[in-house]
Amino acid sequence: MIQGGNFPDESEDTQHTAAERAAAGSRSTWVSVGVNICLTVAQVSIGIPSQSQGLVADGIHSLSDLVSDFVVLLAGHHARKDADEDHPYGHQRFETAASLVLGGLLLAVGVGMLWSAFRKLESPETVAQVHIVALWAAGGALVAKELLFRYMLAVAKRVKSSMLVANAWHARSDAASSLVVGLGIIGNLAGYPILDPIAALIVGFMVSRMGWSFGWDALHDLMDRSADETEVAAIRQTLAQTPGVQGVHDLRTRKMGDLIVVDAHLEVDAAISVEAGHDIAVQARLRVLQRHRVLNLMTHVDPWRRPDMDHAGPAAPMG
Repeated sequence: MIQGGNFPDESEDTQHTAAERAAAGSRSTWVSVGVNICLTVAQVSIGIPSQSQGLVADGIHSLSDLVSDFVVLLAGHHARKDADEDHPYGHQRFETAASLVLGGLLLAVGVGMLWSAFRKLESPETVAQVHIVALWAAGGALVAKELLFRYMLAVAKRVKSSMLVANAWHARSDAASSLVVGLGIIGNLAGYPILDPIAALIVGFMVSRMGWSFGWDALHDLMDRSADETEVAAIRQTLAQTPGVQGVHDLRTRKMGDLIVVDAHLEVDAAISVEAGHDIAVQARLRVLQRHRVLNLMTHVDPWRRPDMDHAGPAAPMG
C-alpha cells in the first residue's frame, strides 16, 4: 500500500506481539500529536501576520496531520481487539480502513490548498510581501518534521507496521512541503511575490497526490488484494521445506491489515494415513505462523502426483 510497507520475513525470536506493536505505535503517534499541535499553532499564528500563504497552507497541512494521528490512534485501539463472532479473523482491517480515511482526508485538504493557491495566482497583484519571520518559521518546521519522520519510521520498521510506515512517510511529505514553502518565501523576499502562492500550489499538489495514493492502496487491500510476490514466494518456500510436504499448489493470500490470510494445498505421500497427513499440515501451518506475518493458514491435503480433483467439473453420466 505504501512506501516502506514490505518487511523481511520474521523468525520466531524477532516476531513482535500485537501488544508490543500497539504500544510502540501509540507512543510514536502521541509524539506526532505533540509536534503537530506545536507546528499548527506556530505556522498559522506566524503565517497570517507575516502574510505568507505558503506558511498558512503548511500549517493547515500540519492540522490535517493532527487529525490523521487521532485516526491512527483510534484504528490501533480497534485493530488489537480479539476475534469475536462477528469478526472471526479479528479486527486488523481497522488499520486498512484508517489508511483509507487518512487518504480521503489528505485528498480533501490538498484540493482545498490547490483551490486557494489558484485564486491567488489569478490575481497576482493581491500577493503581499512576506515578512522574514515566516522564513524562520518554515525552517523550524522543516527540521521538526524531518526529525519526526526519522523517529516514526524507525519505530514502524522495528514493529513492522505498514500503517505506522504510512504515517511516517506522511511526516516526510510534510518536511518536503516545508522545504517548498521555505523556497517560496525566499523567492518572495527576493522580489518575486508570486513564488509564495506557487509554493502553496506545490504543497497542495503533494498532499493531494499522497492522499490519492494512500486511499487507492487501502481500497485495494479492502478488496482482498494479495500479498506481494516476494512474501508469497517466502511462504511457499516455508511450506515446501516442511518435512513430509512433497509439493505446494493453489497458494492464495489476502491482506488483513498488516497481516496475511493464506490458503494452500499441500501434496503428501498418498500411501500415508489421514492422521499422518493431518500432522504434516499442522506442522506446516505452525512453521508459517512463526516465520511470517500470517494471521491464519488454511490447508488442504492432496496426494502427491495425483490429479487435484477439487477443481474438476461434474462427472459425466454413465451409460
